[in-house]
Amino acid sequence: MKKSLYLIFLFIVIVSCKNLTNKKIEIEATKHTDSLTVQVQQIAEFTGQQVTGVTVSTLGRIFVNFPRWRKGVENSVVEITKDNQKLAYPNEEWNSWKIGSAVEDQKFVGVQSVVAFENMLYVLDTRSPLFGAVLDAPRLFVFNLSDNKLEKTYILQKDSYYPNSYINDLRVDKKNNKIYCTDSGRAGLIVLDMTSGKSTRVLDNHFSTKAEQSYLTFDNKKWENTINSDGIALDNKNDLLYFHALTGYSLYSVPTKVLANANNTEVEKSVKLVAKTAAPDGMILDENGILYFADLENNKIMYRKQDGSIHTLVEGKKIRWADTFSIYNNYLYFTNSRINEVTADISTMTFTLNKIELSKN
Repeated sequence: MKKSLYLIFLFIVIVSCKNLTNKKIEIEATKHTDSLTVQVQQIAEFTGQQVTGVTVSTLGRIFVNFPRWRKGVENSVVEITKDNQKLAYPNEEWNSWKIGSAVEDQKFVGVQSVVAFENMLYVLDTRSPLFGAVLDAPRLFVFNLSDNKLEKTYILQKDSYYPNSYINDLRVDKKNNKIYCTDSGRAGLIVLDMTSGKSTRVLDNHFSTKAEQSYLTFDNKKWENTINSDGIALDNKNDLLYFHALTGYSLYSVPTKVLANANNTEVEKSVKLVAKTAAPDGMILDENGILYFADLENNKIMYRKQDGSIHTLVEGKKIRWADTFSIYNNYLYFTNSRINEVTADISTMTFTLNKIELSKN
């Protein structure tokens, strides 16, 4: 009898210890996540203004943009100064267009992306407010950051976009003198020649640019939307362009030399499935060839090394639809656009610009 009681007592102790150990592991995991999110530094916040794009110039100037997805957008492009002022860029007049007004050549209508490259700021205007039909041809405004004056305007040609296109993001390829854009409204890529200004559409409705499904899942709830080719990243060392549909889990690449020729048959033959990943929005490559992208559904920022391994950079409540990335001075800058959380009125919602230090290894 005594022996039986002893065995029962020993069993209870072992189970209790195991439960305590499990709790300790859970606590340690929580601490690890918290320690990561603590490293996220908030640069700026915007109440009632849904920020998406961010870019940092070679001199450290920070620019963000606000797409005209609804009425009440105060400015399309803003520069965040060192003393945290939020200034309409390049001035208030460029940002003064209102929904219902006639479009004008030198006013932003629906800015989706800003990219600083060398000493220029490329501003991608979808010309598609409220996700409606394009009011006139989508275009790229190029501003010289030395004097903040308009240097050039690239206007997409009619056969390179559709009435329901939504030109989403861009990368500048200096080697081939091209600009590459994604179309998330109608699946496809656009190749823009920087000298002639000619734009050519490739991978139109191709499996690599099409959305793989019509929803993402957040906390077991479906966020229903079909978003095609969205994020792109340029690998200058290996001469590759990476691209990814937003509602999808496949990362593709195509050689830039093939893409620059804009021969659609050759481009289609050269497309390669690189990896299966989380569903991201924007993407960016650092100088070491590491690809950064979001795991939207799980509040994470991920990175993929050149050996193909995928890792978590940061996760937690400070990551709320990490939309767009920029790298400056060993910091990854990113916006939280909270797209999946928006239902209607955003007047009390806060959207943020943040940064996190990257490993120097």
